[in-house]
Amino acid sequence: MTQDDLSFPTGWPRARTSTDSARHPRYTRGMNELLLFATTLARETGAIVQGWQRRGITIETKSSTIDLVTEADRAADAQIVRAIRHHWPTHDLLTEEGGAEQRGSRWRWIVDPLDGTTNFAQAIPHYSISIALEKAGELQLGVVYDPVRDELFSALRGDGAWLDAPWGRVPLRVSRATALENAVVATGFPYDKATSERNNVAEFSRVVRRLRGIRRMGSAALDLAYVAAGRLDGYWEYALSPWDMAAGALLVREAGGVVHSVDGSAWSLQSPSILAANPAFAPTLRQALLGNG
Repeated sequence: MTQDDLSFPTGWPRARTSTDSARHPRYTRGMNELLLFATTLARETGAIVQGWQRRGITIETKSSTIDLVTEADRAADAQIVRAIRHHWPTHDLLTEEGGAEQRGSRWRWIVDPLDGTTNFAQAIPHYSISIALEKAGELQLGVVYDPVRDELFSALRGDGAWLDAPWGRVPLRVSRATALENAVVATGFPYDKATSERNNVAEFSRVVRRLRGIRRMGSAALDLAYVAAGRLDGYWEYALSPWDMAAGALLVREAGGVVHSVDGSAWSLQSPSILAANPAFAPTLRQALLGNG
């Protein structure tokens, strides 16, 4: 197997129905089956996370007293890494709990095994599993799974984004909001908000009185998925990591939205900020955040 080989290994289920393979008809069997792999893995990992929620967890801290990690984070990370390594041992890998594993491949998996750990630790039912795949630095596939609501958001580059839920499957599309007073947006605050000059407090203060509503949901991946689904009209945040943004950013773009930095510059996984919205609303939100509009 070469580092660019996308053939599905023996032993993993292939697309089981015509719907599974037809939803992204422009893609090769390899890419469609990579999507099936990622969505199946996200659901299996969600079951592990929910199992820990029922059993109870021990909470530890990482970089600060508000940067948490639990056994569920580590178990979810181990599940995802084990599956990827079994089937694609030559691919690069970046996960929140395990860090970077570089194998010299053009393909890299970017994973947050449990996005929204603080919510999870507090039994607040809003967290997700995020899995993305990039090739030579360009995002190809993104999956965000909400195990509480059993909602699975997925996208393939150039071929749209979808929501699979217990009540059915629908294509994702960003909202049509254009004015602040008609918009509901989400944001978050960095772990070092008590000491950082870029703690998002000034930006929050500039827009909170002008918006229809503002939410601090606690899972960046789900915030971006909600923008893609039109549930939120926009989202911005500072100081995120690649695994927080990768899958969700692709969802937004494939749902017709735009993603860039808060200052309007081009966005990448290394950017210090992210702003996502529909193309008409993004400039309005950006200017308001910067105090220019």
